[in-house]
Amino acid sequence: MTVPRAYRTGRTLPDADRLALFTDRLVDYRAEVHPCTAEATAATVAAVLAARGARLVGIPAGLDRAWLAGYDGEVREDDATVAPPALDALDGVVTASAVSCAETGTIFLDGSPDQGRRALTLVPDLHVCVVDLSSVEVGVPEAVARLVPDRPTTLISGPSATSDIELERVEGVHGPRTLDVIIRTDA
Repeated sequence: MTVPRAYRTGRTLPDADRLALFTDRLVDYRAEVHPCTAEATAATVAAVLAARGARLVGIPAGLDRAWLAGYDGEVREDDATVAPPALDALDGVVTASAVSCAETGTIFLDGSPDQGRRALTLVPDLHVCVVDLSSVEVGVPEAVARLVPDRPTTLISGPSATSDIELERVEGVHGPRTLDVIIRTDA
């Protein structure tokens, strides 16, 4: 038996509209958004880390080191031998992203070398994620179509948050309390 599927697919928006929609959703989730050009990536990463007081940051092995050229703190490259509890010593983590969805404000990480393992992105209290505007799709079907099906995927929609029984919002329970998204508008 085949289940009929009538998903909306193939939707597009001009870059400015996609950027505005994605930014609106991220801000609604309490993420901080920092648009910049590809050339300004290192300066933007350094400014965000400095503003957050991050002196020790973790990075995945495949992250473009040029993105950290302006950062004067300590950089620690992650590897699978580091136990997840040890990652708590990091002030933050800087990663790239696989694809994002403007409509939902969701960033998809697929464990590629520039994104790292899931623990690296969930244990530190700060996640600085670099997103290329060219990787931001309008909707979920378009974003999922760009993923490699056999890779582990982490979906991030704002800083980690949950609500208790009294509907009080608590941040940082299941992942980073703070999410800064650097959107490279010309990449």
